[in-house]
Amino acid sequence: MIPNIKNIKHKDSNNFFLLAGPCVVESEQNVFEIAEYLLKISDKLKIPYIFKASFKKANRSRLDSFTGIGDEEALKILQKVKEQLRIPIVTDIHSPEDARKAADFDIDVLQIPAFLSRQTDLLIAAAQTGKFVNIKKGQFLSPEAMQFAAQKVFDTGNKNIMLTDRGTMFGYGDLIVDFRSIPIMQKTGYPVIVDITHSLQQPNQTSGVTGGQPEMIETMGKAAIAVGTDGIFLETHPNPGEAKSDGANMLHLSLAEDLLTRLVKIRQVVNMF
Repeated sequence: MIPNIKNIKHKDSNNFFLLAGPCVVESEQNVFEIAEYLLKISDKLKIPYIFKASFKKANRSRLDSFTGIGDEEALKILQKVKEQLRIPIVTDIHSPEDARKAADFDIDVLQIPAFLSRQTDLLIAAAQTGKFVNIKKGQFLSPEAMQFAAQKVFDTGNKNIMLTDRGTMFGYGDLIVDFRSIPIMQKTGYPVIVDITHSLQQPNQTSGVTGGQPEMIETMGKAAIAVGTDGIFLETHPNPGEAKSDGANMLHLSLAEDLLTRLVKIRQVVNMF
């Protein structure tokens, strides 16, 4: 199932859809480099594509962690990407004010971070914008519980809902994806996405900087497609080691085409059954 976003392309490709980009807006040059590269690949492979970048990061382990270049400046860059490249945009929001602010810049999809998936005021504010709302499953929630988060959005009259699995806490420093979650959440009737980069995070490191297992991104992606996920979410950067946020679990941009090509081939096989 592909979300009915008016400016998303390749709706009829019978492919998975993709949400991908850097963790956060670092600069206009960085954002356009990644967006143009991924757009070229997604057009070649006929993958419906939504560009992802947070305009700010509110959930950081340390006070000195990078949070953004400024809300308005970052949102203007995302709006420019949408207008010039003609692709839809998804960005994280952390407060009702963020929801209204992002909607004012015509962001297509407002993403609810996993830690905030139970925040009623945030879900309602996002829903009231009329935009698509992508709710990430809390690391502390069962897949069955996500129906209630979705219902909060639905009860405002907004049926534009997506659900994303990004793993469940497994001890203090690891996450596990239970792939039973995908068909369970699909029973809600909404598109279900698997986040194949954040689900490989290793949070709560003693350094105060989240670790990760990027070498497992392809494994996670293959499993998600095989199970029948509707969409794939991933974060990517031309130099993850220098990324200002979540570099430890990002895909190197140069690996994106090979990975997506293999995932498309698996999807084609899945579609046969």
